[in-house]
Amino acid sequence: MSTDKSQEPHSQKSLIKASSLLSVGILSSRLLGFVRDVVLANLLGTGVIAEAFFVAQRIPNLLRDLVGEGAANAAIVPVLVEYKKTKTKEEWKLFVNVLLAWGVIILGLLTVLGIILAPIIVRLMAPGFLSDPAKYHLTVDLTRIMFPYLILIALTALQMGILYTLNSFGAPAFSSCLLNVAMIISVWVAYFFSWASAYILATGVLAGGILQLIWQRRALAHLGLVWSWPAKLRHEGIVKIGKLLVPRLWGSAVYQMNIFVDTLCASLAFIVGSGGIAAIYFANRLIQFPLGVFAYSLSSASLPSLSSSASDKDYVTFKETLMFSLRNLLFILLPCAVYLYVLSPLLVRVIFQHGAFDQQSADITTMALEFLSLGLPFFGASRILVSGFYAMQDTQTSVRIATVCLLINIILNILLMFPLKIGGIALASSVSGLANFTMLFMMMKDRLGGTSGVLRKFFLRLTPSLIVMAAVIYLPLTYLSFHSKIGGLILISLAGWISFIVSCHVTGVPEFKPVWNLLKRKFQAYRKQN
Repeated sequence: MSTDKSQEPHSQKSLIKASSLLSVGILSSRLLGFVRDVVLANLLGTGVIAEAFFVAQRIPNLLRDLVGEGAANAAIVPVLVEYKKTKTKEEWKLFVNVLLAWGVIILGLLTVLGIILAPIIVRLMAPGFLSDPAKYHLTVDLTRIMFPYLILIALTALQMGILYTLNSFGAPAFSSCLLNVAMIISVWVAYFFSWASAYILATGVLAGGILQLIWQRRALAHLGLVWSWPAKLRHEGIVKIGKLLVPRLWGSAVYQMNIFVDTLCASLAFIVGSGGIAAIYFANRLIQFPLGVFAYSLSSASLPSLSSSASDKDYVTFKETLMFSLRNLLFILLPCAVYLYVLSPLLVRVIFQHGAFDQQSADITTMALEFLSLGLPFFGASRILVSGFYAMQDTQTSVRIATVCLLINIILNILLMFPLKIGGIALASSVSGLANFTMLFMMMKDRLGGTSGVLRKFFLRLTPSLIVMAAVIYLPLTYLSFHSKIGGLILISLAGWISFIVSCHVTGVPEFKPVWNLLKRKFQAYRKQN
């Protein structure tokens, strides 16, 4: 992190503590997720069952972000923070009960509608499947089985927003581990009953959703917040959330339409080739690892702090917290992007190329990963900036920008998927991600009265270290051969990250100083023990 602990504000210390806890939990989940994805790739490859399963799983996940996690981040947390600061404890608890009751009603209706309209949804989501009736009908069946996951995970997300407001980050941090454990067990069972593998996997998703909901509910009960159905559903806080939520719903819808467009284009096998949806999925899982561990945790941890500063009209602290979060996140995500881009062929072969995941699957997944990695820093940084606008209870600025980026993504998908196939779809996402970050940052810069060129100076300081890292990874990958692919991956990875660390120290990158001091203390302690 970028500031010496003896001098950093208390809010930054709290932010580091909260984001670190979330990072540990999400790291645990991502490691389990890697195990899940490896066994999924081994079992399914990029074939018919894989594509049917991933499309069916994506449909309730799209709605989950629209009405669950997106809503919690955009409208619910800032209002909960405001009520917690201005109302009594009993009034705040009543507000939470009303909020969860509305969640059950709205999500329950959406779940029932989703199950009924599954055939229509699949036709819209993956029109390319209509040329293969077996794939289409399997996708419809799996969609109906997994649609109740929407209400389970969206209620979980609402409860996570409440826990964030209470500065409780432990349960949310480790929640998604439960889904991955359930999925790993379901894949193991599917190996023994291959004829029903798709349906077993779908059941595993539902089991994971139930476990996560129970986990969050118990965490709230431990804090003395036991949910009960309220006597009346009308509440001024819900009205306020509703006003904030309307533009945010469109913002979430725009983001989901990006995924919808990508999935639709990837389903057109006659243009991009077969296996495109699965390739995008597996490449995205590698991108989601650093995003989940660092970007999601830091944006979630910073939202209550930013909301509190905005509520107090303390925009000096607000700007310090926002820029602190941006610099430290980019300090991590930029080298991760270099690492994933340069090392993508070897990474995909070592992690996924087993069983049904053959060379053709590896080739298209590598292409998708290379182009998606270009947008990694901008995907993460945009989340921090959007959290800043949400903390100000401004949900319209990010929505307008997201709408423009949706149009950019659609146009680029159409232009690039013909020459670059599945890589064109991935590149379109990265370019629209860059456009999103640029516009968000310029708007935030104007809102805060300038940022004194903080990010420009940061990029100039970090660029030499990124170049050194890329060269150290590229040269042995290109000119040396290794007896063991796993051994080669480990050696090249170590060489790349060590070169980045040393280069940051030599060039004096301020964001790295606390990390270097920590390494020195660990090394000195080790020498004393030995």
